[in-house]
Order: sequence, then structure tokens, then C-alpha cells
Amino acid sequence: MSKVLTTRFGLMLALCMNIGTPPSAAPLNEALKPLPAVAAQDPAKVELGRRLFNEPRLSVNNTLSCASCHHLETGGADNKPFSLGFDGKPVPLNTPTVFNASLNFKQFWDGRVDTLQAQIEHVVISPVEMGSDWKTVVHNLSAHPEYQRAFAQLYPDGVSAANVQDALATYERTLLTPNSRFDQYLLGNTEILTTKEKYGYQRFKDYGCIACHQGVNIGGNMFQKFGVMGDYFTARGNPVESDLGRYLLTGEEEDRHVFKVPSLRNVAVTAPYFHDASAKTLEDAVDVMFKYQLGRNPSQEDKELIIQFLKTLTGEWAGKPL
Repeated sequence: MSKVLTTRFGLMLALCMNIGTPPSAAPLNEALKPLPAVAAQDPAKVELGRRLFNEPRLSVNNTLSCASCHHLETGGADNKPFSLGFDGKPVPLNTPTVFNASLNFKQFWDGRVDTLQAQIEHVVISPVEMGSDWKTVVHNLSAHPEYQRAFAQLYPDGVSAANVQDALATYERTLLTPNSRFDQYLLGNTEILTTKEKYGYQRFKDYGCIACHQGVNIGGNMFQKFGVMGDYFTARGNPVESDLGRYLLTGEEEDRHVFKVPSLRNVAVTAPYFHDASAKTLEDAVDVMFKYQLGRNPSQEDKELIIQFLKTLTGEWAGKPL
């Protein structure tokens, strides 16, 4: 086990030593942080990015847009285990939510890029996703006067790959989901959570879930091996190449089955779970985490309390709860 993973494992064990009582008030030095306000963005760029997010001309055969796989009305992910690419075939990994993605330290399950712009670049040219190339995308968009005008007003060089990526990334930075009940709790409204939800939060911390799911995005800020305390992939069976995670990038044995830890924001509305979509329900996902990440066998009551807490992480989009 790598030094980094060993350190995280030690943190998990340290956090597992006590089963405490629910806080009566939100502590000042929480490991979880409320969502920040959306940073000021150029409204015209946001609108252009929104149009591009819904634009099927980004795909090689004009059939697939970002919104085809990232449904903003239902959690920002896809309700299918695996989204369908431009050719109608399933992609190899479950689609993560686009909501709050700007707060992740890396993009994609394997964390292969650092920025939203680079993530957009890869998706467009992916042979299993949009299947296009940037020369074709620029040509197709430039053929439409409305796009010509919009880009000319915002960018000195008009329609270009970099400008398409910039406009889309600008829009995606606005896709935050504020005002979850848990955020309200962190901001001082301690009565917003029920006693059971507060107990659930305490259990979440005491069992060690918070060792990997912390920070402003309640995850999304580190890598972790899937199967710290057991061989998840042998137990699941039917191994596939995408199960190798970061190993496919680095070739390093310590990166085998290592993935970016996903955010838990809005987790109650983004089933199915994990890179392989193997957990169909939140209850299934919690069971897997306890067995293979924590090596713990909690009571049914404790699991139910944690699930109640996780449901408080659902935020709002366009002024409405997800």
C-alpha cells in the first residue's frame, strides 16, 4: 500500500475509535464546508456556454450534447448505469454529476485532467463519447451566424476550440447546488436537521467516512483505492479494463483500482453509484463502503442514520430542490 493510502487508512482508523453523540451546534472547525457562492461570471459567456451545453453539434453525428448525459433536472448525472455514446453503445464508466464539478481537484474518475476545459476537450474527441474532433466542431459552429456573432462579441478570435471550452467551463462553474439542509446547518441553523440526521452525521464522522469525503465538495479532493479492506473486484466478479482506474494512466501498481473519491453532494438523487454503477441504491452503496473501504460491520440502525444524513446533502438548482 502506498504511503499516501497508508496515511489515509490510519486516519480512517483514528476516526473509527469513538462513536459519539450528535452535536447540538455546528462546530467551528468542521471538515465539511458549505458551498461557496457562485463566483461572478460574464453573463454573456454563461449564456453561450449554456447553449453549447445543449448543442448536439459537438458530437460527430449531431446526436449527443453534454445535456444528453448530464440531466440537470435530475441530479446532473444520468439515470442509466452507463450513458450511451454517439454510436448508441454504452460508455465504460458511470457518468458523474456535472453539478459542483468545478470544485473537484481533478476531473474524470481517473483524475486524468485538472480543469473543466481539459475535461470538455477530452469528451468531445473521445471515441466512445462524442467521437468528434475540434476542427469539425469549430467548422460546424462557425457555419451558424448566431454562433459567429456570439463568439465575435466575446472573443477577439471568434469561434475556436479554446473559446468553446472556455464558454462551456464558464457555464459549468455556475452549476453549483446551494442551500442543502446540511449547508444551512453548517451556516448556523442547527435546528434544520432532525436529531436522527445529526446522529447520522456523527456516525458518518465516527466510522471514518469523513476521512475521504470531506471539504467543500464532501469528496472530490483525493484519490483512493476501491477495496482498501477487501477485494471488491474479485467479490463482484467479471473484471473489466475500466476497473483498473489510474493504473491505466500511470502503469504503477499502487494505482491499480485507484479512483478519484466522488463528491457526496446530491448523492441521494444520483443513483446508480460507483464507477461501475454496481450499487443501485444508496443503501447498497453504504453497505459496500462499510465492507470494502472501512472494514466495519455497523448496526442496521447506524447505517440508516448515515443514510438519513446523506439525504440532507441534496441542494437546489434554479431555486428548486433537486
